[in-house]
Parts: sequence; C-alpha cells; structure tokens
Amino acid sequence: MAISSDSAAPAGRRVAPRRHRGDRSALARATIAALAVLLALVFVFSLTSGATDTSAAAVFWALVTGNDAAISTVERVVIFDIRLPRTVLGALIGASLAVSGAVMQGLFRNPLADPGIVGVSAGAGLGAVTFIVLGTGVLAPVAALFGIYHVPFAAFFGGLVTTILLYRVSTRHGRTSVATMLLAGIALGALAGAFTGLLVFWADDQQLRDLTFWGLGSVAGATWVKIAAVAPIIVPVVLLAPLLARGLNAMTLGEATAQHLGLNVQRFKRIAIVAVAAATGAAVAVSGGIGFVGIVVPHLLRLLIGPDHRYLLPACALLGAVMLLLADAIARQVVAPAELPIGIVTAAIGAPFFLWILLRRRGIVDL
Repeated sequence: MAISSDSAAPAGRRVAPRRHRGDRSALARATIAALAVLLALVFVFSLTSGATDTSAAAVFWALVTGNDAAISTVERVVIFDIRLPRTVLGALIGASLAVSGAVMQGLFRNPLADPGIVGVSAGAGLGAVTFIVLGTGVLAPVAALFGIYHVPFAAFFGGLVTTILLYRVSTRHGRTSVATMLLAGIALGALAGAFTGLLVFWADDQQLRDLTFWGLGSVAGATWVKIAAVAPIIVPVVLLAPLLARGLNAMTLGEATAQHLGLNVQRFKRIAIVAVAAATGAAVAVSGGIGFVGIVVPHLLRLLIGPDHRYLLPACALLGAVMLLLADAIARQVVAPAELPIGIVTAAIGAPFFLWILLRRRGIVDL
C-alpha cells in the first residue's frame, strides 16, 4: 500500500499544505505589495515633475514631516497648491476607472467590458455636461440643492442610467451577449454624444473652451474643492470594492451557478451597477473623457496574478493610480511648457492594447 508523504512525516511535525500548481495567491500578494511601493514612488515623482525643478528628497521630507523649510515659497505653492491636488485627484481617478473596469468585466464575464468602450463614460459625461451648461440657467435650483456635488451626482446619474440600459439590452435569460453589449455600448455612447453635442452648441464661449478641453480628459484643473466633491464617492467605492470579490468570482461560473452557491444574483448586480456608475460618474465629472484605463489595467493584472477578484480589485486600484499618474507626467512633459490632455496619452497606449486583445482572442496573435 502506498504511503502518502503526509503520513510518512515524523509524528508531531506539522506538514505545510501542498499548494495547488495553479494557485497564484502568493504572487498576487507580492504584486499588490510591489504596486503599493511603486505608487508611493510615482506619487513623489508626479510632485517633482514639471516646469519647476524640485528635489524629490525635499518633497518627500516635506510630506512626511510637515517641515517645508527645505523648499522655497514658490516651490511650496507649486507643490502643495497645484501639484499635490492634481496628483491626489489623478490617483483617485485612475483607481476608480480601473476598479470600475474590473467590476464590469466580472459582471459581464468578458474582459472587453470597460466604462469608456461600452458607453458608460459617455452617459456620465452627458450628465456632467448638462449641469455644466444648464447649471446656471434652468437647472440652477437643482444645482443649488446639491452644492459642489451637483456635477458629480449628475455624472453618476448619467452613468447609472447608461449602465442599466446596457445590461438590460445585452443580457437575456441570464446570459450576456458580448457582441450585443459592444454594439449597444456604441449606440448608447453615440446617443449620449449627440445630446452632448447639442448642449455644446448651446454653450457660451467660456463654457465651450472648458468643455473642449474637458472632453479630451485632463486633471490640470485639480483643486481641493474638486477633490472634496468626488472623494466621498470614489474612496468608499474603491475601498469597499473587494467586498464584491466573492460575488464576482461566483459570477464567472454563470448566474445559475452563482445562485446555487448562495449568491443573491439580482441584488448583487444592482450593487455592482451602482458602484460602477458612482465611481465612473465621479471620475468623469472632474476629469472628462479618459479612456482605456478600465480595460488595460484589469487585463494586464489578470494575465499576471489570475482572475481571483480578491486580489484583482485592490491590485487594479493601485495599478490604475500608477498608470494615470505616469500618463499625466507624460502629458506634462511631451510638449512642455504646454501640456497634452491626458485622454490623448491613455488612448495612445490603450487603443493598440485593445486591438491586441481582440486579435489575441481571435487567435491571430499568440503573444
């Protein structure tokens, strides 16, 4: 009779459980730790990159100790009043877009789902533009009711309506058609774009200039007021998103199987849809159209650490923040002293990546 290795171990000696060959949990935890360190480094780099040269060590020391004697008055203003809110807002937006993409991909059970591609960002943008253009006119009473939160809430509502419509159109008998989802997303995005164009036509010259730059995506106008408006929406979604991990893992097996595993599928879908709409809407409200973060980041991490959402969601938040901060640094440096809209940079990176995913899924490329 064969004796197992566990039984052959000396009495009293505890044998470590054998790890399954496909288990990448250790790699996932190491990746999350590495991404946290990388985010800290990129955060400091973002504070020191720009037209004003500032020592990274001086900035780090000022942030850690609160003693800013090592930097000049001009550097203090540039760092703490301009770059710090911009960096904080960029990290929040990157994390929210990446987490939203991961949740959508888990909900639709397809790695091509992304708030920007399937029209959710366009719907959120329509809500934001509506209040940017009409918030001082016919919608002034509503804007006054919500205060500084009126644009984020409008964007949230627009993203929520778009996400619900997208899910209703593309899902039938508990099965989501990828082709229908993409086509419906294109249609909804085009419809939202048409109404947005109509509002832009009504906008005055100042609003038109703001909307043109806003539509390309940017965090150049970051202020502590904007952060105060969106942080209460983005931060809870990003921090609580890992609570959706069990449900998303179950949903990968199909809705029927998830129901048998004890998941209340309908309630879970409602919670996930609201979370995606809230995070995407808040991000779009203050940054405009920044695309492809939600598809590039989750897909890269899924290839590296696997599909387990317990690790995928926090890793997406970290890598999404890193990616957007790096894209913002590139946007500031490429045409300095001017700067590119950050949406151009993310599109230049994300569009070829999206094409690669499509070709890889069709078996045309092997890498």
